[in-house]
Amino acid sequence: MNSFITQELIDYLKIKFGIVGFNGPMGDVIQALVQSAPTDLSILITGETGTGKEVFANAIHGLSKRKNKPFVSVNCGAIPETLLESELFGHEKGAYTSADSSRKGFFETADKGTIFLDEIGEMPYGTQVKLLRILESGEFTRLGSAELKKVDVRIIAATNRNLEYEVQKNNFRQDLFFRLKNVHLQLPSLNEHLEDIPILLDYFIEKISKKLSITAHPIDRETVELLKIQHWKGNVREFKNLIETIITLEKTSDITPKILRKYLTPALPPSTEFATSQYTPVRYNEPTSNESELGLIFRTLLEIQNSLNEVKHNVSLIKNDVSELKEDFEKMQYEYKIIEEKEIDTSNLEDMTLEEIEKIFVKKALDKFDGNRRKAADSLGMSERTLYRKITNWDIS
Repeated sequence: MNSFITQELIDYLKIKFGIVGFNGPMGDVIQALVQSAPTDLSILITGETGTGKEVFANAIHGLSKRKNKPFVSVNCGAIPETLLESELFGHEKGAYTSADSSRKGFFETADKGTIFLDEIGEMPYGTQVKLLRILESGEFTRLGSAELKKVDVRIIAATNRNLEYEVQKNNFRQDLFFRLKNVHLQLPSLNEHLEDIPILLDYFIEKISKKLSITAHPIDRETVELLKIQHWKGNVREFKNLIETIITLEKTSDITPKILRKYLTPALPPSTEFATSQYTPVRYNEPTSNESELGLIFRTLLEIQNSLNEVKHNVSLIKNDVSELKEDFEKMQYEYKIIEEKEIDTSNLEDMTLEEIEKIFVKKALDKFDGNRRKAADSLGMSERTLYRKITNWDIS
């Protein structure tokens, strides 16, 4: 884990913005997010579909000095080209046939706040000129008007396109591209940080189970391994949709390997055990008319791949066992009540309100575990989410 990424930061991003995962390249992205969010720099977020570009845009706004001002999200690809300029910059009465009154655009609505331009790569070339003007001076004109207006808006843009390639093809202005990417957040695909799958799975199980009033169950380790060997073309969005579909249809969050295989892509082996037994060892006999040299090589590669999958699976099980033993040991060290250590003066409790008493216990728990909210919540018998809410409401530092 990047030394910049603390447990407190991870908890905050998860609870406040739904950003889950910090392994591999995600650690670098989160560091760049936290460093750039408090500034007014324009930010370009790129990444494959489903990697969470809008989630990160919300976090940038929420961590900025503009967090109490408007956050306006615009999908440039969903608005017809003929209407996009009017929607962004507004129009005057009579600017076009159906414009029967003057209307503010998204930029005026977002004044003093943040505007998120999703799918910026779909923006028409002509509209890009007016966007560049706002980036440089904050000035624009409504459609059908010569009156110059000015706004103070921070711009966050996102796309799954390669804008450098679009610039070369003259589909996107080079000067706008450079102006947008003061800071560039390149979100990795889920396949680039598979180590985060257990964390994502736990997060979505808890969230979806709560929504459906279903008891959340512990994660099955073989289920995790099966999820890790899938190819997530739709990234985190596809992952979330799969988990939500399973829990909703099965009416349980106890996602066993047997249940999971019912919903996995049939083109992939349903399990490492099945894959291992599916292919027999290759015998290097003379190829027959139906078995070319290429076929032998392919079968050999499949056997090697299946063997590697089995080794990887077994190593993962061992690592999980060690991790569980470590957690059990740590839990034994701190799992006792604060009151038993007589750290709290109980002589005047009868003169205090329930909230005042609870506040004392929360402060003591946080002091006891050096601000570790997970341990403090466990010792108090409440969830981390509940503890975080109380900390915020009582302004406990």
